Amino acid sequence: MLDSLRRAFQRLLTAFVIAQMAMLAVVILYAVACRKLGMSLAWYDEVASIQLAWLTYYGAALAALHRAHIGFPGLVNAMRPAWRVPAVIVGEVCVIGFFALLTWYGVQVLLILQGDTLVTLTWVPTQFTQSVIPVGGALFIVAQLLSLPGVLAQARGAGIVDHEQKPVDDLMTAEDAKPRNPREALS
Repeated sequence: MLDSLRRAFQRLLTAFVIAQMAMLAVVILYAVACRKLGMSLAWYDEVASIQLAWLTYYGAALAALHRAHIGFPGLVNAMRPAWRVPAVIVGEVCVIGFFALLTWYGVQVLLILQGDTLVTLTWVPTQFTQSVIPVGGALFIVAQLLSLPGVLAQARGAGIVDHEQKPVDDLMTAEDAKPRNPREALS
């Protein structure tokens, strides 16, 4: 059940990130076309920067679900197997604690921004645009918790998979398959 919940969460985040990227591209292309026609948009900079922030927060949650953020799996893997799980748990407590604080203070910021609107689009509440802070923090926490069982299983087993090394290993395998002698390449 946890795996199906993780997959559904992944599909939802992926769809939102793709939609956000597409909307950002449309806004940028529309703004460029309008500028070329001599009709600059007053709202473009504000909307594009907000969309980029939303893309960043939701994309970060998606990366957390895949455990694709910078980490120290080599450090954990160098530990004795008995120390790996406690090290992972301490790391998780730190990460989740940070994002819990981000979410809490993000809600506090929303309370402060009550009644404010965007400068160029006065009908858009600032609370809506800045809601990405607490929502993104909460999504990051959910992503960490949904991927935690897999990381704990890796820590108990052969070690944590280093996602940063995997593409390099794939490239090295492809390089090793190439002939080293130029005459071998011709045959």
